[in-house]
Amino acid sequence: MGINAMIMNAATGQPIQKMSFGRMPRAGAAFVLETGERVTAQRVDIGKPAPGKFAAPVDIWVTLKSAA
Repeated sequence: MGINAMIMNAATGQPIQKMSFGRMPRAGAAFVLETGERVTAQRVDIGKPAPGKFAAPVDIWVTLKSAA
């Protein structure tokens, strides 16, 4: 069973994309977004599951490189 996580932009607080992992990622883990950009997880937040549910929401906060 994999971990489904929401990738969040640390600068704006907006969601970027949903992603599935084989195991729980740690802060400092690097991965590639759908856009092809390589990012590093700054923070991993695990929330409380909804009543009657088993899966807890997971948010991974990353900083995107500016398009300058």
